[in-house]
Amino acid sequence: MHEAAKLGAGVALAARALPVARNDRNRVISAFHSFGTEISTIELFEKLVRDGWVTALPTVVAKNTPLVFRQWAPGEPLISGRWDIQIPPDSAPEVQPDVLLVPMLAFDRKGYRMGYGGGFYDRTLEKLRALKKVTAIGIAYAGQEVDEVLRGELDQPLDWIMTEQETFKCG
Repeated sequence: MHEAAKLGAGVALAARALPVARNDRNRVISAFHSFGTEISTIELFEKLVRDGWVTALPTVVAKNTPLVFRQWAPGEPLISGRWDIQIPPDSAPEVQPDVLLVPMLAFDRKGYRMGYGGGFYDRTLEKLRALKKVTAIGIAYAGQEVDEVLRGELDQPLDWIMTEQETFKCG
């Protein structure tokens, strides 16, 4: 995708309202740095910070384990993590998100997604949902929607999906 189109989609995404409000139960939100051709999330990240959210980035610790989240806001230092994805340094405080923005390669209206195949978000959502109520919001281009995502028994559904064109509740 052309860089200008990617940026335009990121601006359109950030202009959309989150489907959940920041409040005492929803204070910490995990976003992600766009990787490869994923929709730009930096504009949304900046908006979340302006809106008072405590923001974090996910970190892969090891294969077949849930993600760890470290507090981070645009402008703060980053280091290269696994697969050269930019992550906060180990000195950044670890947080437990109430809301997760989840990257997707493909998605369906039922809330299932295709990721990169590591199962990190599925393991993470299963762990967090056993501890508390969390909201998972898939983030992608509208053109990544498919009729149905093939899924396994460990796949965790998303609650909402946001694209540059719409936001909808899954189910």
